[in-house]
Amino acid sequence: MLIFLHKTRRQPRPARAEVADAWRLQQSSAHLWTFFLRLSLLTVLLLVEPVSAQEALQNSLTGQAVAKTRDRQMQNPDYTFKYDDFRMLVSPYLSAQWNDNVHLSKTNRMDDYIITPGVGITASYPLTQRNVLYLDVSVGYQRYLKNPDLSTFTVNSATRTGLSFDIGIKDVTLNLHDWFSYSQDSAQSSDVANTADYGTFENSAGLSATWDLNQVTLSAGYDHQNVLATSGEFNNINHSAESFFLRSGLQVHPEVDIGLETTASLTRYDKDGLNNNDAYTVGPYVTFTPGEYFQVTARGGYSIYEFQQTSQFIQTSSQNSWYASLTVSHQILESLAYSLDVGHETQLGVQSDLTEDDYVRPRITWKFIKGWDFTTGGFYEHGKQGLGSVTTGPGNLNQGETYDWYGGSLTLNHALTSRFSLGLNYRITLRSSDRPNQSYTQNLVGLQLTYHP
Repeated sequence: MLIFLHKTRRQPRPARAEVADAWRLQQSSAHLWTFFLRLSLLTVLLLVEPVSAQEALQNSLTGQAVAKTRDRQMQNPDYTFKYDDFRMLVSPYLSAQWNDNVHLSKTNRMDDYIITPGVGITASYPLTQRNVLYLDVSVGYQRYLKNPDLSTFTVNSATRTGLSFDIGIKDVTLNLHDWFSYSQDSAQSSDVANTADYGTFENSAGLSATWDLNQVTLSAGYDHQNVLATSGEFNNINHSAESFFLRSGLQVHPEVDIGLETTASLTRYDKDGLNNNDAYTVGPYVTFTPGEYFQVTARGGYSIYEFQQTSQFIQTSSQNSWYASLTVSHQILESLAYSLDVGHETQLGVQSDLTEDDYVRPRITWKFIKGWDFTTGGFYEHGKQGLGSVTTGPGNLNQGETYDWYGGSLTLNHALTSRFSLGLNYRITLRSSDRPNQSYTQNLVGLQLTYHP
């Protein structure tokens, strides 16, 4: 998909004409909010050409968070290599982990030791103050000592930036991006058990635009995504998707923003295991920011999943549902911060067409001992697989299941010297299910040594 932006060059005009233009702009802005709300609703209905809708919404929200994180990292003066305004920071690391249940099995558990050398790279090149090229990527190799067949590369981005290019044109900010990830960690998906081979390669490339009109902000974006399983066992999930979003925001108070957002996601699978689908969401949101260190965002709405009968194994039906979330972030003290994410969502399944779940994800960061950073986190998800599935398919296509997926993590980081830091991490993941042999408990303990140039 190609998007062309054309801007007509204006000729110099007399002062009276400029005043008239300003008056007309003020009048048209008063109608802009109503117009965009109508446009958002119509767009959801009109996007019917061939990612779940929730994923499209999450991608747009991730873009906002990534921009803030990127801005903070741009202010970091550290670098390994510098030429004029170009800066690159290379941070090599080495980690060692012990996993007590690599196959996520209820019985016959098997442990392993995992050694991972890797390197994190961030680079930035500001062509101008508002035109910035940015890269953030981490590459590593996980070597399993007891089960070498599980060894795999990892490619990720700590900020989910990947490659990004910001372009500022007056009140409009464009962002071109390509985010990519290669990861194989079965315990990071709530949908699977009894396997160590589940993972995905994901690449999402697209364009977003934000038009800042002072009290009114308009945003739109498009992404093309490809998802491939890292193992042939799960190649039913291989798919491509086109996702779109529109968002309009209005500042009704210096501390309160309200708005409406819509998404459309069009998913096509490579094989005939799961059903192609078109998904749409629409709903309002409100953000309350009483200060620099505290923010609350609530959003909710309606979602529609229209499934096409492309699977040879799953007889499906379209589904309508709802989504809602409450996100809180608070920096209480310089040494204490927390965040909380609670919500209800629907998303495309790994072994079924659709999964619906309720989730809670708290996180606390402590810095009460000089030179030590403590981060504690938890998660709980209660979900159902197989929404809309009329029949049960063969093999690993598992259309009906109710499960609970939960756990927690603890990370300690300490600066050994000005160049080296040591991290200790622990993660526990548990899963219970109403289906036999789909429950497990996994403990993961690790150390990581990182070099800081």
